[in-house]
Amino acid sequence: MHSRRTVLTTAAAAAAAAAGGAKPSIGHQPLSPAAAPVSAPVPSAATRARLRRLISRMTPQEKAGQLFVMRVYGHSATDPDPADAAANQQEIGVANAAELIAKYHVGGIIYFGWAHNTREPHQIADLSNGIQKAAAAQRVPVPLLISTDQEHGIVARVGAPATLFPGAMALGAGGSRDDAHTAARIAGEELYAMGIRQDYAPDADVNINPANPVIGVRSFGADPQAVARMAAAEVKGYQGAGIASCAKHFPGHGDTDTDSHIGLPYIHHTAEEWERLDAPPFKAAIAAGIDSIMTAHIVVPAFDPSEDPATLSRPILTGILRERLGYDGVVVTDSLGMEGVRKKYGDARVPVLALKAGVDQLLNPPDLAVAHAAVLMALQEGELTERELDAKLMRILLLKERRGLFKDPYTTHREVDRVVGIRSHLAAADRIADRTTTLLRNDAGILPLSRRRERRVLVAGVDAAAPSGTGGPPTTVLARALTELGFTATALSTGTAPTQRQIDEAVAALGERDAVVVATYNVSADSRQRKLVAALLATGKPVVQLAVRNPYDIAWLDGVRAALASYSWTDVELRAAARVIAGRRDPSGRLPVAIMRADAPAQELYRIGHGLSY
Repeated sequence: MHSRRTVLTTAAAAAAAAAGGAKPSIGHQPLSPAAAPVSAPVPSAATRARLRRLISRMTPQEKAGQLFVMRVYGHSATDPDPADAAANQQEIGVANAAELIAKYHVGGIIYFGWAHNTREPHQIADLSNGIQKAAAAQRVPVPLLISTDQEHGIVARVGAPATLFPGAMALGAGGSRDDAHTAARIAGEELYAMGIRQDYAPDADVNINPANPVIGVRSFGADPQAVARMAAAEVKGYQGAGIASCAKHFPGHGDTDTDSHIGLPYIHHTAEEWERLDAPPFKAAIAAGIDSIMTAHIVVPAFDPSEDPATLSRPILTGILRERLGYDGVVVTDSLGMEGVRKKYGDARVPVLALKAGVDQLLNPPDLAVAHAAVLMALQEGELTERELDAKLMRILLLKERRGLFKDPYTTHREVDRVVGIRSHLAAADRIADRTTTLLRNDAGILPLSRRRERRVLVAGVDAAAPSGTGGPPTTVLARALTELGFTATALSTGTAPTQRQIDEAVAALGERDAVVVATYNVSADSRQRKLVAALLATGKPVVQLAVRNPYDIAWLDGVRAALASYSWTDVELRAAARVIAGRRDPSGRLPVAIMRADAPAQELYRIGHGLSY
């Protein structure tokens, strides 16, 4: 969308100014050491001795299994639906979670909505309890670390009636560390009540590339120091609620235009640029006592000339993360099913190389049988030593000990009802969302809309698939919220690529109404959403543009005089945007990223920190 180097230079200059002009390192010179990390409480000698005895009882097969965190289909640990049992047989060679644990002795299970793990809170709690019961039945009983991706915003595996919060970039726009801490604490309490003890959040990437297809609004923003403050606040919130937090994606996935799910991105930062742009959030997370850090399937030639992805790179994971940054917590891979980590080596080599690089946990391999056998073979042939595996196991078991899993891994329906989606939590989510909506432009005071002048409102635009766990579609959510606020609002979905017929239909519908709110989604140079907005503007009626994902849309929409950014199309953020549009809340969000001009990408249209009020 915009020049990567232009945005990088702008962000680098801002970061340098924020750092007070500290003298940078050059090229491949050693990185500056991090401040001494504030690590988790030091375990007692008795605890370590007990865990060493536990490890000593394990066979090599059990030790290898404990390093894996695996997906499994089904709502129940022992009695999934037939289709889910069939999917498990096809992909893993077992029928259910209990059989997975008995056969492979996995150390963790990750929940996904598409795997039918997260239907509703009581079911999730029952699944978690069933998994822990199966773990307790092993020859060497070890509780499992149950995890999920609950970043909030556009990535949430557990949906309503659990509480859903604004995502990272929305929180970045709000700028409140207290809000970030509160959101993470409440989210952590609810996950804990459902038996989930690890959240793969926060996203610690610094999104300095507007064209980034995989991070974007999952990042708190483009200012490394601001991202660092917010990430540290979330780490403390999650872990204060009793669950393990996980900063991702090390060494930083914010400056790429390739999606590592389908390709292998390159990050062309020098060591000095990485130190200023990518490192601060990870240093802050480590200083906050982070339990785990997730690797990125990205190539950073400045750190590893072999051009191995970071997940498989010893210079990056051991040399930088362990030795330079002083991190001794659990390192977990991003999903090993992603194409970025599979392009260079086969699925049998990837887990072995990851362990040799410095990884402790192997997440979601495409073929567990192949991966597990490969680790055992490497152990038998001396490529991996049992001592190395024992050290990794000790880190994992210490995390489980710290999160109370050896003491009590179970939960109850009563605990779910006491915590999950309760009124005070939902109210907190709305209050936080009210501080995130950003007013980018408001020529001639178009906003807020008046219930007298613009009572009849058309809500048109995108109805992108709802982020997991939320309601939607977005035009319907917006129209309903505006109607509840005293307008007569109707929804008309025109999609992300409206046809001429859909555009004509929207124009005709606006002819019978007083104003239009048009939701846009990642507008680009050739996006047909531009034609829709231009046609609506040509009617002369008030047009309010709301960017429901990346905030950069306004750069491509000539003539728009009222523009907002909500940073997501989840219900909580759309309702907050509706309150701003209706004048019930003063917009107070401030851009956490810069928006560059479409016709002159070297120039800022709106700087970091821009945001109007009424």
